[in-house]
Amino acid sequence: MTGAARIELLSPRLANQIAAGEVVERPASVIKELLENSLDSGARRVDVEVEQGGVKLLKVRDDGSGIASDDLPLALARHATSKIRDLEDLERVMSLGFRGEALASISSVARLVLTSRTAEAQQAWQVETEGRDMAPRVQPAAHPVGTSVEVRDLFFNTPARRKFLKSEKTEFDHLQEVIRRLALARFDVAFHLRHNGKSVLSLHEAHDELTRARRVGAICGPGFLEQAMPIDVERSGVRLWGWVGLPTFSRSQADMQYFFVNGRTVRDKLVAHAVRQAYRDVLFNGRHPTFVLFLEVDPAVVDVNVHPTKHEVRFRDGRMVHDFLYGTLHRALAEVRPEDQLAPAATTAMVRPSGPDAGEFGPQGEIALAARPLQAQQQQFQAQPQAAHGYAGGGSYGSYSGNTERRPQALPLAEAEGAYRAFFAPLPTGAAAAPVLPEQQGEIPPLGFALAQLKGIYILAENAQGLVLVDMHAAHERIMYERLKLAMASEGLSGQPLLVPESLSLSQREADCAEEHVAWFSRLGFELQRLGPETLAIRQIPALLKQAEANRLVADVLADLMEYGTSDRIQAHLNELLGTMACHGAVRANRRLAVPEMNALLRDMETTERSGQCNHGRPTWTQLGLDELDKLFLRGR
Repeated sequence: MTGAARIELLSPRLANQIAAGEVVERPASVIKELLENSLDSGARRVDVEVEQGGVKLLKVRDDGSGIASDDLPLALARHATSKIRDLEDLERVMSLGFRGEALASISSVARLVLTSRTAEAQQAWQVETEGRDMAPRVQPAAHPVGTSVEVRDLFFNTPARRKFLKSEKTEFDHLQEVIRRLALARFDVAFHLRHNGKSVLSLHEAHDELTRARRVGAICGPGFLEQAMPIDVERSGVRLWGWVGLPTFSRSQADMQYFFVNGRTVRDKLVAHAVRQAYRDVLFNGRHPTFVLFLEVDPAVVDVNVHPTKHEVRFRDGRMVHDFLYGTLHRALAEVRPEDQLAPAATTAMVRPSGPDAGEFGPQGEIALAARPLQAQQQQFQAQPQAAHGYAGGGSYGSYSGNTERRPQALPLAEAEGAYRAFFAPLPTGAAAAPVLPEQQGEIPPLGFALAQLKGIYILAENAQGLVLVDMHAAHERIMYERLKLAMASEGLSGQPLLVPESLSLSQREADCAEEHVAWFSRLGFELQRLGPETLAIRQIPALLKQAEANRLVADVLADLMEYGTSDRIQAHLNELLGTMACHGAVRANRRLAVPEMNALLRDMETTERSGQCNHGRPTWTQLGLDELDKLFLRGR
């Protein structure tokens, strides 16, 4: 019988290689650690040179504060760092790195040369080590103030790890993405990247809003800026700023989502959930939003020491952060109007909320703000009385009569449920007069004036930019949907008692959560009763959800409450039902509309939240400018 294995200390080399397994996954992991050290040293310029996707060579040179010659060997030791001294420093970490393991881990699986000079030193010094013996060798060298780190032959002594690397192109793409993220996090630093002797990226320092926007455009592409909305909102010491892509600029993959907390790139499920909720009503199924967002909070309320790669963080008050993110983005997207999308690309203006309600939480944690391009606010169309424009609305959902209110009028829910099937009312005799052309008007509204209807599906209108095409069913569907939501929000949800209460078996934690949120469930039309440590009785559900599976819905809501501290599943079910009602109630294809009816629809689109997309996330209108029309007919060539 074999005896028990004895406990022994790991050798420094093996301990570093184990740590490298957590920190060094591929060349991109190495470049991340080296660049973070450069940024923490106060560098204002970083040059990166790469060969063979980073496997053969990774070299990072900066103009930071440098490392003293006596500290060079210690820089390659485990758990040695200049960034924290005690627990208090760890609880308020502002540096990107702080574990003191990166260089030791890298040097255990590669050949590493570190050269550095401080401003006080007469000359630079160099330390060199290889993974085989881990013994550092220090010698004098020539180098300006700053630090260079050269990493060659990654995984040369761990061939099994090297086999897991992908092609040169794939590894370089991952490496380049790391640099992009850090370049977005630090606008004040210049980044230059060369691969196999060729310049790939050259980003200069960006100190104002215009140059920052240019950097964002260089990294995310000019199309992003053309379809993005700048926001800058602060409340109770928490600030969110950056650029949010409009729903029309969605992606098939979540590959253009950059989120930073105090300058640190993070991938956080709480953040992802809040963003997903904010876009839920306007994004086409299977599409992903785009954004470059920066969250600034007190370092004491966020824990960055929860993952070896520092990609995840933990917030002390996750519910507050979730509600702040959701409310800010939700209101910003709701405030987008046609004139915003027709305005010049939002490249510089960071719009801050104003007025007595600026930054205040409203119902469901929403925030009242105006996160819209300044150009759009300045160019906002001020509606005139309808007689001045020569058209009379006859729509059953309310004619346009010069009301400049930004939200549609809510119907009582009881009336809305019966009236949502109504189409446009018949027009008065003689109402279908010839359209009044835009040049005859003093001011032109964003979506212009209707000219004709195409195939009973599309409305053709002329505005200041050119031709507007509107999908009338999709547009009317969104208008009806927003009105039904307003009606429900104003009147609340009525509950319907179940003839036979349903029993739901849960874990004790889930049952405790339900009991804790019983008042919240009650406001939504549910009546829950705890029958035992792991059993709930569902006695009442919202009347509008009488066809839903009550057990599954309550169980899913509880799972969300325990995971994120909030849930939108009930609202999602209700919105789905209201969306179905709006879809059936919207004007159908092949319904012939007179010009005044079309104009009434255009005016309602201009005052309705989220009118750029239907309830399913599809666009409701598009613009063809004169330049695009000229290209179609080769004019000017």
